[in-house]
Amino acid sequence: MKNKLLTLVASVMLFSSCSGLLSPADQNDRELDGIYTDAPFAEGLLLDAYVRIPSNGYSFNDVATDDAVSNNKDNSYLLMATGKWSSLNNPTDQWTNANAAIQYLNTLLAESDKVTWATSGKYTNEMFNDRIKGEAYGLRALFMYNLLQAHGGWTADGKLLGFPILTKPQNPNSDFKLPRNTYKECLDRIYMDLDSAEYFLPLDFEDVASASKIPAKYADKTIVSDYNRVFGAYNRQRLSARIVKGIRSRVSLLAASPAFSSGTSVPWDKAADDAAAVLDLINGISGMASNGGYWYAKKNSSEISGLSNGVNPKEVLWRTNVSDENGLEKDNYPPTLFGSGRINPTQNLVDAFPMLNGYPITDSKSTFDANNPYKNRDPRLAQYIVVNNSTMGPSSSPIFTSVGKTDDGLNAIAKSTRTGYYMRKLLREDVNLNPSSTNTQKHYVARIRYTEIFLSYAEAANEAWGPDGKGTHNYSARDVIAAIRKRAGIKQPDSYLQSISTKEDMRTLIHNERRLELCFEGSRFWDLRRWKENIKTTAKGVTIDASGTISYNDVEPRVYGDHMLYGPLPYTEVLKWGLEQNAGW
Repeated sequence: MKNKLLTLVASVMLFSSCSGLLSPADQNDRELDGIYTDAPFAEGLLLDAYVRIPSNGYSFNDVATDDAVSNNKDNSYLLMATGKWSSLNNPTDQWTNANAAIQYLNTLLAESDKVTWATSGKYTNEMFNDRIKGEAYGLRALFMYNLLQAHGGWTADGKLLGFPILTKPQNPNSDFKLPRNTYKECLDRIYMDLDSAEYFLPLDFEDVASASKIPAKYADKTIVSDYNRVFGAYNRQRLSARIVKGIRSRVSLLAASPAFSSGTSVPWDKAADDAAAVLDLINGISGMASNGGYWYAKKNSSEISGLSNGVNPKEVLWRTNVSDENGLEKDNYPPTLFGSGRINPTQNLVDAFPMLNGYPITDSKSTFDANNPYKNRDPRLAQYIVVNNSTMGPSSSPIFTSVGKTDDGLNAIAKSTRTGYYMRKLLREDVNLNPSSTNTQKHYVARIRYTEIFLSYAEAANEAWGPDGKGTHNYSARDVIAAIRKRAGIKQPDSYLQSISTKEDMRTLIHNERRLELCFEGSRFWDLRRWKENIKTTAKGVTIDASGTISYNDVEPRVYGDHMLYGPLPYTEVLKWGLEQNAGW
């Protein structure tokens, strides 16, 4: 989506805030009926939802898991993970944001047919209306998914509930005291909205060259230039049917997972099929991006610089705008590179990277050397994490995390690492933060990566059909994992992957591959919960003293109750409207 859309939002939001929709307008505010003859004003209702998408930036909720800690003692996820999580203090809360977006979208869907979207062009007004409604349905489904992920859960009396389903705009006379719908009812509503979005939207926003390429439902009603005006390349990065399929994959994976499956009717084979529906559009495994493990990096700078006019790289299904920034580097470079070293990977995560031969470091066949623990490891370790005596930054400066050598050392200053490691992933190492020569580089956030969809397919396919089952598709869970590991630098076939014969062992490997490939992208916090795996593992670190002696230590506990597999509803909402809270909160 173009930068100018976000600029438009800023002006439109002055007139279309929630209070303006739900209460009498001030003297200088516009009334809702102003949208009927002012298409940009009407579109502002949609654009407000776009800017509320949580994945417009990185949450780094990894700090609330066993994958990372922060050296910022006021970090909300740090406080959450160490005993401060409550229905009054919830950094993962989506209730207010998602419901505000849904209110805007419901208003738009209720009024869209009355809006004059265009005054010129054959059938253009109707096509604009279709596109706007398709985007609104898709975004509403996305925000409902966010509500399910953050707030869906089991009540004390054994009901799996979601949220109150709202499909019509509320006003001051609405009944706000609505009960939570069941989780399954929420899923059904999400799938209905996704179906509607796919009906109205093109697979991709691309120009057509001839009338024969115009979809059948518009072929007899419009001409090429008018079709391209509405559904052409100018609108890339708006919600398309391809992106909607990616959202559907996420929804089905969540619903089929152990934390929710007993209260839904979504089986693992549906989750696999929904992921495959995305992957088959890029020809399955043959469409896997060779640079998918470092789409953000300096060595991929030419591709990033070439992302003009909304074009996606091969790895990315949906992304934000490209912008020149250095904020990530300011937050996460080590101190000697003029950064704040905020996100510190844990020893737990480092230990999850296998050896170059594919074996876990705990396996007798791994060749792991405890005295040289970073030698012959999976190349993704060096690619994603800064270890002692590795290099980083625009001049490939040495980084010493050992005690007492530099400010990069363990706990040397407030901006130093607490674990003995710094985060490398997501950073552009051609960013220079030296005050005498500071620069910026192009960044974007990948909202949905194809690697995530590949991993979702592998997980679901293994659960549905075992390591080598394919259902109606051309690739198995094992095929996908082999391709991902080959791309990472683990020679195929690797003996460890070949040795796996059971669904249970393949599940362990798939979960670990997902942990590595998606680290620092906000996935593990939710994955651990939907898998119903241990969320209480203490975050560990490494200490390397002046003599080079290595020892390992506990850094930070994870203080979670068993009920914290499911997040709470906001206390104030429960109090105001009598909503049934999830058990334990």
